[in-house]
Amino acid sequence: MSLHELLVPTFTQMLRAMDGWLDKVEAHQGTDRAASLSTRLAPDMYPLSAQIRFACFQAQEPFYRLQGLALPDPLLSVRQQGWAANTDPGTWTQARECLSDAIGFLTGLEAGALDQHGGRTISLTLPNGMIFDMSAEQYARDWCLPQFYFHLTTAYAILRQQGVALGKADYVAHMLAYLRPAGATPT
Repeated sequence: MSLHELLVPTFTQMLRAMDGWLDKVEAHQGTDRAASLSTRLAPDMYPLSAQIRFACFQAQEPFYRLQGLALPDPLLSVRQQGWAANTDPGTWTQARECLSDAIGFLTGLEAGALDQHGGRTISLTLPNGMIFDMSAEQYARDWCLPQFYFHLTTAYAILRQQGVALGKADYVAHMLAYLRPAGATPT
């Protein structure tokens, strides 16, 4: 399986799931959408609005890093807005647009877009100055997917904590495509 085949469908289907969770927030009686953006699991964690932005950032970042390209200003802005979410969580509309933009970006990628530079070493410098050097495959497996799922799962947990009626089927809604009706024989 190529990096493109692994990452793009994974990120796309899970961001679509997150978009569905936000639909449920909108339908959930008693949930104050603006207040929900500031909700966090623990005092030292980022709020929901940051989790959404970070998931969107993490889904797009590999496209640039795997090609050795600088992250564009609009994508860096998404990350910066996530970092600033403690004091400025943004609006519900901005959160929805961030998701829509990320999904649009991913669905607009050409097949194999992440596979053209698989032999590249990825050097990842964190804000605290730590530097990680990884192969493209290590970067995808050990950084991209865990980081993405951390923020996705944290957003899910925040919404569950707020009483939004989410379950496993909302988290893995893409699995319905593989569902075999009871009594049907496998093909």
